[in-house]
Amino acid sequence: QFRKKRLRFGRSRIHEWGLFAMEPIAADEMVIEYVGQNIRQVVADMREKRYAQEGIGSSYLFRVDHDTIIDATKCGNLARFINHCCTPNCYAKVITIEAQKKIVIYSKQAIGVNEEITYDYKFPIEETKIPCLCRTESCRGTLN
Repeated sequence: QFRKKRLRFGRSRIHEWGLFAMEPIAADEMVIEYVGQNIRQVVADMREKRYAQEGIGSSYLFRVDHDTIIDATKCGNLARFINHCCTPNCYAKVITIEAQKKIVIYSKQAIGVNEEITYDYKFPIEETKIPCLCRTESCRGTLN
């Protein structure tokens, strides 16, 4: 159990929209759960293609484990607006509650009011690169 943090989404300097703290958040605190629909990989592949055909620019698919992906594209919460950063202030962790795996975002460090919430997406290395827009001093240049 945790007290829900006060968060807001707004324009981000990193990429379009982002999620921001509306209260100070201490290090090692639960910030928000990544909520969406649990789907299998085959369904995720089909949805990704369909979203592209429908002109949905961003899909919000988050891998829980080998078999399960959370799709927050059409039925997620504010956690889907968290942007990638190469030097993030949060991290994602898979936890199990009542035999169900969930993705929870925790703070790595103290986060101030109006500070953007970020985590490292940890995308697998692929040939086709996705540019990183975090612009931090130690930016890797790509998300993958």
